[in-house]
Amino acid sequence: MKFSKDFLPVVLILLIFFGCKENEEPQQEISVRNLLVETILSTDGSGLVTFRATAENAIKFIFYFGEGLDEPLTLTNGNTTHTYLSSGTYTVRVQAFSEDNRSVEKSQNISVQVKELPISPTGYTTPTSYPGMTLVWQDEFVGNQLNPSHWNYELGPFNNELQYYKQQNTTVEDGYLIIKAKVEKMEGKIYTSSRLTTQNKKTFKYGRIDIRALMPKGKGLFPALWMLGSSFSTIGWPKCGEIDIMETVGGGGRDSVAYGTVHWEFNGQHVSYGGKKGLQNGKVLGDEFHVYTIVWTPTEIKWYLDDEHYHTIDITPADLVPFTKEFFFIFNVAVGGEWAGSPDASTVFPQRMVVDYVRVFQ
Repeated sequence: MKFSKDFLPVVLILLIFFGCKENEEPQQEISVRNLLVETILSTDGSGLVTFRATAENAIKFIFYFGEGLDEPLTLTNGNTTHTYLSSGTYTVRVQAFSEDNRSVEKSQNISVQVKELPISPTGYTTPTSYPGMTLVWQDEFVGNQLNPSHWNYELGPFNNELQYYKQQNTTVEDGYLIIKAKVEKMEGKIYTSSRLTTQNKKTFKYGRIDIRALMPKGKGLFPALWMLGSSFSTIGWPKCGEIDIMETVGGGGRDSVAYGTVHWEFNGQHVSYGGKKGLQNGKVLGDEFHVYTIVWTPTEIKWYLDDEHYHTIDITPADLVPFTKEFFFIFNVAVGGEWAGSPDASTVFPQRMVVDYVRVFQ
């Protein structure tokens, strides 16, 4: 085959071009390596933690601080701080990215101790004795743990609320029972709290019950001090009967109001009857301690807030017979649900319900 003189230079140019391409080095991929994360925890109880992350070829770091609802933090360098609001063990996750978006990741657990705000003892209180009555049971929450002969922990999700109940959110210190609600993802829920009962351990029928407690504050919080009929495990709710010594929901001024209610079944339907009492002058139930009381006799139940009577039900009708039988206590702090609604940006977590004492007189 012969080429013309005019064609030969074109052939030579093409050969040179393709020959050069074959000899070029392939483009190197940039990988990020040797991710190191240093954490420095403050010792002053502030919850402040300093993070220092380094990695070869990294141009971007993303931090996940392990608090459940926290948004990831993206930085061009690996130096940052974060303040945790409550004590606990958190899983911190750090990702480092190279220029071509390759990444490495490292996770580690850190244990943070946060100094809680002191509990002010101010507020209403009641005596340890009443004329003609005997103190038959009490819990003053001494020591550093719940009395296992009095209380059970109920664990897991309940109803259509947003919390997961766990034991770790309950503490006993300085003579107080503390149930804490906080932001924490667990089993598909986005908050955790605690729920305690005396079921199968301590049950009561009739008498005066005083509970001195300090409520949490904020939209979406739903604390309750209440009782269920001991037949709950066999005949269910509401047939067993329910006595709400105190319920309240937070936000919009609603946390100034204490509700006292009973629930039962009539002709196969759930029915309830309740009353309420609110504080005056802009005060809320989380400002100081209040005493929530029922006086329960074979004929009626009366509700009191700080010894002021605000509601009564006659329990002599035949369909109210559940309220002539034994009941057990339940103390809990729920988050969310139909009545309380969801927390919003105004809700500060963690929140706590503090119980000073529960006393039963007969």
